Amino acid sequence: MKTTKTGKLAGKVAVVTGASKGIGAGIAKQLAAEGASVVVNYASSKAGADKVVKEITKLGGKAIAVQADVSKKDDIKKLFAKAKKTYGALDILVNNAGVYEFMPIAQVTEEHFHKQFNLNVLGLILTTQEALTHFNAQGGSVINISSIVSTSAPANGAVYSATKAAVDAITKSLSKELGSRKIRVNSLNPGMIETEGFHAAGIGESDMRKQVESQTPLGRIGQPQDIASAALFLASPDSSWITGETFYVSGGYH
Repeated sequence: MKTTKTGKLAGKVAVVTGASKGIGAGIAKQLAAEGASVVVNYASSKAGADKVVKEITKLGGKAIAVQADVSKKDDIKKLFAKAKKTYGALDILVNNAGVYEFMPIAQVTEEHFHKQFNLNVLGLILTTQEALTHFNAQGGSVINISSIVSTSAPANGAVYSATKAAVDAITKSLSKELGSRKIRVNSLNPGMIETEGFHAAGIGESDMRKQVESQTPLGRIGQPQDIASAALFLASPDSSWITGETFYVSGGYH
C-alpha cells in the first residue's frame, strides 16, 4: 500500500489506539496509505509500534509511535498532547485498544471484570472525551472497534461480550450527542480475525476456527486488512452521512 498524497484522507490526522499489532496496525497502515498522518498508540509493545511506523514511513507516509495506557486518564492526555504537538488538530479517532479473556461464570473474578471493562469501556469513553477537545469545527469521525460477540454472546464470554455490547450502546448514544458538532460515531464489529493474538491463543489450527469457517457464508476467517478497509470507509468522506451504526464485518457469520 504505497502512500498517496491525493488519497481520501490527505491532510487528515488520525489517532489509532492499540495499533502495535493486529487490527490496529492494519488500520493505521491503511489510513496512512490514504494520506493521513497517523499516531500509532501502544501500551507496552514499543517494538511493534516502531515496526508499524517504519512500514508507514518507508512508503512515504507520516506516523509516530506514542506510548499510553488508554485505561488511564493521565496517559490519554499525554497521548493527545503529543498528537497535537506533532500534527495539529484531530480528524479521526479509532478506539481499537482492548483486551479479551474468556472464562466460565464460576471462575469470574473482580479482577477479570475490571480488567476488561476498564480498558474496553471506560478507556474508550475517556479517550473519546479527550479527543473531543482536539476536533476542530469541521468535525470528524470516531470509529469504535466492537465485536460480533456483542450480540452472539458465546459461552464463557459473559464479561467480554458485555463490554462489546456496551461499546455498541456508547456508539449509538454518542452519535446523537455529537452529531451537532459534525462528529460521526460508528462501530466496526469484526468476526474471527487472524492476528498475532489469534495464534498466541492457539486458535490458528483449532476446532473453533474450523467451526467458525464452516458457519461463515464466505468460507474463511478475516484478515486485519478486511477491517482496515471498512475503517477507511468510515474515516473518509464516503461515509459523510453515516453515524450511529454498527457494521458487522464477519464474512456473514453472526
